[in-house]
Amino acid sequence: MKAVFILIFSAISFTLLSFLSKKGEPTSDIYQFKVKTLEGTEFDFSTLKGYKILIVNTASKCGFTPQYKELEELYQQYKNQKFIIIGFPCNQFKEQEPGNNSEIKDFCTKNYGVTFPMMDKVNVKGDSISELYGWLTDKAKNGVISSSVKWNFQKYLIDENGHLVDYVLPFKSPKTKRIIMWIEGK
Repeated sequence: MKAVFILIFSAISFTLLSFLSKKGEPTSDIYQFKVKTLEGTEFDFSTLKGYKILIVNTASKCGFTPQYKELEELYQQYKNQKFIIIGFPCNQFKEQEPGNNSEIKDFCTKNYGVTFPMMDKVNVKGDSISELYGWLTDKAKNGVISSSVKWNFQKYLIDENGHLVDYVLPFKSPKTKRIIMWIEGK
C-alpha cells in the first residue's frame, strides 16, 4: 500500500512540475517599451521590428565584466544579420555598477570597445524593477516564462517578432552554443 501511495504521489508531482515548468505562448511584445540611452535620448524598441535582440544587465566591477568583450565580438559578428545587443547597467548586485552614465560609457568604450547600445541604469528586481524587466521576468506579462535575474550579465533572448524566447544565466558565456544557435536560427 505504501509503495502504491509513493508511486501515485511521484506521478502527480512529476506531472505538476512538468506543467509548471512549461513555457507558454507570447501574449505581448517588447515593442511597447521606450527606454533612455546612456546619453539620455529615448530609445524605442519598436524600431527593432524584425531583429533578434539579446538584452543583458551589466556591471563594470563584476567577475563577469569580461563578458563585455564576448558580447561585443558577438555583436560585431552578427549585427549585419538583424541581431542587436542592448545593455542595461544595474547596481543591484553588491553595488558592482556604481558609476554614472558618463562613467559607464567611458568604461565600456575604453576597456572593451563596446559599440552595441547601452541604456540608462535600471533596476532588474525588487519593488523598483523597471517596466521592461518587469515584462522580461513575469510570465503574466510576457506570456512565456517567469524568471528572476540572478546576477549581472543575465541574458534575455527576444525573437524577430518581439517575443521573449528564453533567458541564459549570468555564468554562461554570451557565445555559448545555445545563443549562437538561436541567432543563426538552428
